[in-house]
Amino acid sequence: MSAVLSLICAHRRGENVGLYSVCCSHEQVLRAAMRVALDHDTVLLVEATSNQVDQFGGYTGMNPAQFRDYALRLADEEGLPRARLVLGGDHLGPNAWQKRPAAEAMAHARELIRAYAAAGFHKLHLDCSMSCADDPTPLPDETVAARSAELARIAERAAADAGWPPPVYVIGTEVPVPGGESSLGGGVQVTRPDAAARTLEIHRQAFASGLASAWERVIAMVVQPGVDFDHSEVQHYDPRAARALSDFLERQPRIVFEAHSTDYQTEASLHALVRDHFAILKVGPAATYALREALFALAAIEDELLPEGERSRLVEVLDRCMLERPQHWQSHYRGDERRLRLLRRYALSDRCRYYWGEPDVQRAVATLVANLRRCPPPATLLSQYLPEQHRDVVGGRLEAEPLALVRHRIYGRLAEYARACARNRAAARTRNETSGVPALSER
Repeated sequence: MSAVLSLICAHRRGENVGLYSVCCSHEQVLRAAMRVALDHDTVLLVEATSNQVDQFGGYTGMNPAQFRDYALRLADEEGLPRARLVLGGDHLGPNAWQKRPAAEAMAHARELIRAYAAAGFHKLHLDCSMSCADDPTPLPDETVAARSAELARIAERAAADAGWPPPVYVIGTEVPVPGGESSLGGGVQVTRPDAAARTLEIHRQAFASGLASAWERVIAMVVQPGVDFDHSEVQHYDPRAARALSDFLERQPRIVFEAHSTDYQTEASLHALVRDHFAILKVGPAATYALREALFALAAIEDELLPEGERSRLVEVLDRCMLERPQHWQSHYRGDERRLRLLRRYALSDRCRYYWGEPDVQRAVATLVANLRRCPPPATLLSQYLPEQHRDVVGGRLEAEPLALVRHRIYGRLAEYARACARNRAAARTRNETSGVPALSER
């Protein structure tokens, strides 16, 4: 049994255990995530999205096999056993090609999932919910399920031909489009149990023809538990609002819920989500937001230490790249020039994450790191700009090396997820006190 299946089975047996998924390709984020997994003795699930990694390279420039090799190399360097690293693919379907006719878009989607499965990606989110150019809007549920089953059939064959274990699948799409955020407005609504039941049944029917074994490996369904964020606000988890949905899952065999957009939830909310059977927690922008916070803090320290002509000017370089190539943020941010400047730099949606791979930005980061290795930050400036890291430096638990400081900042965010997902029966015993609904093991 794979590590993912083992965790899902443990949760369904009543153990208060979950799985956190780091949806990011940035080296420093992945290195920090690997250290979290080592320190907390967890599996590390790293997921690539369909617009980030595809057969043409995506916006990272990597196809699935290249991303696999990249992640494995980092795991080897960080000392994380390969068996503890699981790769997943998120929103696999025609998303990147939805402006094209369905036949063309689905042809690309078929090759996309074949490449993911052939490269050994084990957890595959089947997402064919988006309408293509000649499709009706919204797309009928039956069409979504039929296309998802078609992709599962291809994944089954590709994994077997390549000698990989059979994949596990996630269905359902009650989330924002990949990489997209919109205003919370009046807030997002929790998925209705009847809507979840319909999604589950329609997919079951679609898998009934020749995919019985694959259906047994559908481990989760994406639903909306009532958590989300936009550029400046976070909708926090309310267990009472999600109680009916949580109760619905307890009457279903085998599966758990997968929660997207859990970024910026409190640690207490993450524990509550796992307790209430939203056992797979996705995190992405919050990790790169922590990366950005650390790099901006180091740039502020650099400004205090070095003459202007020697500085990296990282913040300015990043903003200039975003202005010169606005395709990753222009359709998402609204406002006057002052507001747009603030959003580009500080929005919770963190669309500057798409620019860390730009050559000019990479050079600025390298200059910043080199400068602060040559002129190490004094304790006074660490205390001012990176107080949490300062405490660990003073305590002898952290080196005042620039990239170590960056990873420490990211580590702090991701460790909240690891603690929420680790085996912890004490949290399960509080379920009755907080929501009135006993855990599976208590029924």
